[in-house]
Amino acid sequence: MNRGSRFFLILLCIVVAVLFLLPTVKWYFYTPADMQVLANGTTDSIREYAEHKAGEGLDQLVALTASEEGLSGPIPEDLAFLASAARANYKLVGEKVPRDWTVKSVLSAFSSGQAVYQALEDSYRQEVQELKTMKAKAIKLGLDLFGGLSVVIEADRESLADRLGHSPSEEELSDALSRAMEILNNRIDTFGVTEPSIRKVASDNQILIEVPGEVDPEQVNSFLMGKGRLAFHIVDEEATTLIQNYTAGGGQIIDGRPADNTIIDKGLVVRGFYKKDSYGQDVFQRYAVMTAEVGLDGEHIESASVSSDQVTGQPNVVFYLDKEGGELFYKLTSSNTGKPLAVVMDNKIKSIATISEGIRDSVRVTGFNSQEANDLALILRTAAMPVDLEVKSQSIVGATLGEETRNAGLMAMAIGFAAVFVFMLIWYRRAGLVADVALLLNLFFITAILSAFRFTLTMTSIAGLILNVGMAVDANVIIFERIKEELRMGKSRAASIESGFKKAFWTIMDANITTLIAALFLSMLGSGAVRGFAVTLAVGIISSLFTALFVAHFLFDLGTDNLKKDKIKIGWGLK
Repeated sequence: MNRGSRFFLILLCIVVAVLFLLPTVKWYFYTPADMQVLANGTTDSIREYAEHKAGEGLDQLVALTASEEGLSGPIPEDLAFLASAARANYKLVGEKVPRDWTVKSVLSAFSSGQAVYQALEDSYRQEVQELKTMKAKAIKLGLDLFGGLSVVIEADRESLADRLGHSPSEEELSDALSRAMEILNNRIDTFGVTEPSIRKVASDNQILIEVPGEVDPEQVNSFLMGKGRLAFHIVDEEATTLIQNYTAGGGQIIDGRPADNTIIDKGLVVRGFYKKDSYGQDVFQRYAVMTAEVGLDGEHIESASVSSDQVTGQPNVVFYLDKEGGELFYKLTSSNTGKPLAVVMDNKIKSIATISEGIRDSVRVTGFNSQEANDLALILRTAAMPVDLEVKSQSIVGATLGEETRNAGLMAMAIGFAAVFVFMLIWYRRAGLVADVALLLNLFFITAILSAFRFTLTMTSIAGLILNVGMAVDANVIIFERIKEELRMGKSRAASIESGFKKAFWTIMDANITTLIAALFLSMLGSGAVRGFAVTLAVGIISSLFTALFVAHFLFDLGTDNLKKDKIKIGWGLK
């Protein structure tokens, strides 16, 4: 690889790393505190904010229209975003887009005051939802540094009794809770780098979960409360029409059956069909009637993934069935071709599609937004809960480390970090500067990659990162000592550098590949904190290899070829 290609590769890695870290920088340094609080709030609080701000904006515009001066004046700066919606409306009806955006030209693009209000509300809602998305991509601070959300959940003994067919013993309840804790840990901490605290409390049927960082309570609830019970039912279209006429006339649906039990046959149930509104909340659309007998239970789903429809761009959830489930589903779909099939999750219809042919191995369903599709796929991949769980309380917890202890720890780490850099500069002189640049990039790359895994920054992880930097020095030391040997043999700068890197390559690779293999096995076989350690270790190894063998080599070659250096200061007593 020539020097230009190497420079482009290094630059590309830096750009990608910056993109990974950009949400973290924006969230912690450029997002106002009040907006952070709002982004961490519930859907109801976001709706209330958007509606309130939209109302204020509309009142401001109405006040401006009261005078000719206000009507012909420029759109207020805090409402300038309306110009984008107005421009789109002008283009939609084929009218010329105004050159200047006055209050009159903006309002003329909307059909009514309600349309203006809707555009305002949409903009404020999207602003907060984009902040929520950005926050989800940012590095979180751990329980020891920042605190987080504490949730107490309780096992539902009655649901466990229904599953077992008898009243559960203390041993059966304890076993169900232990399995539930493992499932919850896998749901919340997919890669093992979030580091939640999940443990039983004094009560035998309660679990305490502490999730670090500024956590969205609704997202946590989706993992805790979402039972992930997915089922497929055949829809009875004739009975559905009867129920729709029945409810239109004031009829009531009670526990999945009409109050007048003669309206539909036995063996049929009524379920509501729901769609997500712009805030992500389920909104009832209509009733549908389906067979009470489950056509296919979600227990036959072996794995689940999320993809996008190539035409609509909407998220799809693809389920892969086990052998028994494939046979059952093929029989169900083959014998009901042309009939509607309902996808029901936790007794809510998420989508209805007409069966066109028999389906055996995999099922593709729609009706979920992106977040819900990812949550559902995660819930199904991590298995169903052995017992239903109920949230008893939620609260915000502070940092577990005191401020003095935290500051002392950070100071010790900073001193250790600085000591490594100073040592390299003193012992290896100018070559030490090359090593320090490579080490800084190493730390930057590690942090950026881990941020893509939703990394949680704790005191121990900071220490681990600095330790990784210290370990990465080993590769530089091996390379530099090899270069010094070549220089003592009387070789030129360019020849010494090339030979030094070649001779050190396999020594460094042997040591790191064995550690990388161990990390890969730990990540596959371990879970929770063990998996997190393995992921961090593997990322650190790959990053340190890249910076030591590739970046440092490039910097040395840059001095040789571009700066025309014929000597190298790499230690005392060498010229």
